[in-house]
Amino acid sequence: MILGIGSDLANIDRIAATLERFGDRFRTRVFTPREQATAEARREVAATYAKRWAAKEACSKALGTGLRMGIAWKDMAVSNLETGQPVMHLTGWAAERLAAMTPPGHSAIVHVTLTDDHPWAQAFVVIEALRDAAPT
Repeated sequence: MILGIGSDLANIDRIAATLERFGDRFRTRVFTPREQATAEARREVAATYAKRWAAKEACSKALGTGLRMGIAWKDMAVSNLETGQPVMHLTGWAAERLAAMTPPGHSAIVHVTLTDDHPWAQAFVVIEALRDAAPT
């Protein structure tokens, strides 16, 4: 069953200007060290940050809170599998919110997809609850 859906559209040029203006202050407030390392290693640094920004916004919407109620930017983080598929990781209050919205006897999976086409970066997040396997 679907527990939540979120989407967000971010302007890459706006994120680039924010990076230029606030630098590490912005990076360390919003992105985990792993996300920063990934972005800084990419050719399109601002686009990578913009996609992750959009993913965090989309995830907060899928959690039903938006960026309020104690959720922190770094409670949501994006990494990539070796195949390039993005994966959302939740910690802190975001993980607590996910646990609270997951029905008993179910496990939650957070699906995320990212795309960009300058000047836009977009993310979709779907939170799905799967019934736990019955004990054998």
